[in-house]
Amino acid sequence: MARSSKYYIRKTHRFLGLVLGIQFLAWTLGGLYFSWSNLDEIHGDHFLANPTPLGIKGQELIKVPNSLGEIRSLELRFLLGEAYYWVNDSLLVNAKSGTVRKTISRTEAEQIAQAHLKGPLQIEKIELLNAVGPHHEVRGRPLPLWAIHFEHPERLSAYVSARDGSFQRVRHARWRLFDWFWMLHTMDYQGRDDFNNWLLRAFSLFGLITIASGFVLYGVSSLRLKRWLRKSR
Repeated sequence: MARSSKYYIRKTHRFLGLVLGIQFLAWTLGGLYFSWSNLDEIHGDHFLANPTPLGIKGQELIKVPNSLGEIRSLELRFLLGEAYYWVNDSLLVNAKSGTVRKTISRTEAEQIAQAHLKGPLQIEKIELLNAVGPHHEVRGRPLPLWAIHFEHPERLSAYVSARDGSFQRVRHARWRLFDWFWMLHTMDYQGRDDFNNWLLRAFSLFGLITIASGFVLYGVSSLRLKRWLRKSR
């Protein structure tokens, strides 16, 4: 009976160790990369230029046009040296002329990206993103976005909102590797940020079972432990 119990415990431990070992390796490698990475560099802060402070005299601004209707939110922004009102999170209005901007052009997006990054940088291509998948590096950001890709050793990309001209994100090779390890770490292969998914819960539970089976296997196999128990009795 003792041999039979030991056999099944060993088989269970080996099977769980084989299945879970790959995920444990991914967790370990990801943890090493996270702990040895500078988060500011992962965010791309070292690519960003120091913004030039801009100012404007109050008397130069006009009142928000009544034709825009009810004002629920209002923010003063600067776009390529021009002052704009960002109204109700949907309208970009020139703060001097009252003209409504419907979109940001390709050329303007390029200029905004270059102004926010240390450079100058050589542009490889520019594309307008109206939709992105769940694995895209700007998932969850407001669309549409201009994606400006640069000729750079780290495959540098900048993203500018086509709605209001705001500089959204900068992405590069180390961020993408970090994001890939983060996906393996959370085991959320859709959005990457769900720590409550059932796959992660299951692997965590089976991990505890694997550890427990190892302790039990040691207990039923250790001659030294058995001798100690006999003496203690």
